[in-house]
Amino acid sequence: MITSKTEKLKSKDFIITGLQTWDIPIGSNAIDIAKEIAKNNRVLYVNSPLDMMTMYRNKKTAENIHRLEVVRKIKNPIRKISENLWVLDFPFSVWSVNGFPDGPVFDLFNRRNNRRIFNYVKKVAAQLGFENPVHFIDNDIYRSFYAKEILKPSLSVYYRRDNLQPFAYWKKHVARLEPALIGKSDLVVCNSPELADFSRQFNQKSFDVGQGVDLSAYDPDIKFPLPPELASVPGPIIGYIGDINSLRLDPDLIYELAKARPQYSFVMTGREDKVFTTHALHSLKNVFFTGSIPKDRVPEFMAAFQVCLNPQLINEITIGNYPRKVDEYLAMGKPVVATTTNTMQLFKEHVYLCKNAGQYMVAVDKALTEDNMQLRQQRIAFARSHSWENNVQNIYNQIQQTLN
Repeated sequence: MITSKTEKLKSKDFIITGLQTWDIPIGSNAIDIAKEIAKNNRVLYVNSPLDMMTMYRNKKTAENIHRLEVVRKIKNPIRKISENLWVLDFPFSVWSVNGFPDGPVFDLFNRRNNRRIFNYVKKVAAQLGFENPVHFIDNDIYRSFYAKEILKPSLSVYYRRDNLQPFAYWKKHVARLEPALIGKSDLVVCNSPELADFSRQFNQKSFDVGQGVDLSAYDPDIKFPLPPELASVPGPIIGYIGDINSLRLDPDLIYELAKARPQYSFVMTGREDKVFTTHALHSLKNVFFTGSIPKDRVPEFMAAFQVCLNPQLINEITIGNYPRKVDEYLAMGKPVVATTTNTMQLFKEHVYLCKNAGQYMVAVDKALTEDNMQLRQQRIAFARSHSWENNVQNIYNQIQQTLN
């Protein structure tokens, strides 16, 4: 429920430009925030347009299929999701600008992309009757860089939920563009203290608003059936669910842990990158890779785990990252063993925090032996304090203070 302090925001329309598309098969903060805001405000969620390179390659991934059909005039660009929520796709493609050298040439073509994108967004927003909208930019550094000048929103809010600078795709331009985008935004909201501290170097109106979790999806009282993929896996099961990516996860740590605890089964559920697919983990008989699963099956797999893991690497990508999966694990009442970071200190009363494989071994043993109903209820209560309702309320509060 929105408090009286932010009551007037109910009349505000929101345009959200999502770095992740509506049809992405994994969890998305921007999508969850859009759904929560749409309970009180009208929301236009803008998918990123396909670039010409993707069009040429014709990648038929879940997040591209609908966009391709819109470009080919098979599908309508506007989808009504609920009474207050629309999703917009573009009936055109844009320049693939990331390959250009950093500087004037990149800026020229990126500005052209922005102009075409947001002139179309303005047209659709007007058709829907949106007036003086708040523009919420989900880490969309390139395609939303000139949005404030073109869209002229009542407020431009940059949402920094990840440090994109270390990723290969972003390295060429983001070190110059992101600080500039932060600086010209009216408000910057982040999901961890480290990300907010970085942003505050360029904009004093930068705030940590925390993270949300979809509590309706992660209900510990539901009796989920055992996934068929795990029917032949002996217990106890120590599990991880998410992108199995060597930029974020430590395959050597997982290998040491699994090799030292052959009496446990280690289940890795998600899409593997090349480092993981060729790693010696696949040679261990007590390690099982299930492949990707749909979002709606994630709680089913979590329910089958006795202990949940988040074995992160410590690097510039993860150091300030808020791992939403830890909240999801806790919402299911599960014991969690995770790598310690500054952000993970928020969880220290409810998560076993570790620095190396040796500590992981001890922590997993303890997590199995110490688990009880009282600890489960404490974990669930802690996770429920991180609801999307509370998270969006924090965002509303910062928007209201900025508008005042």
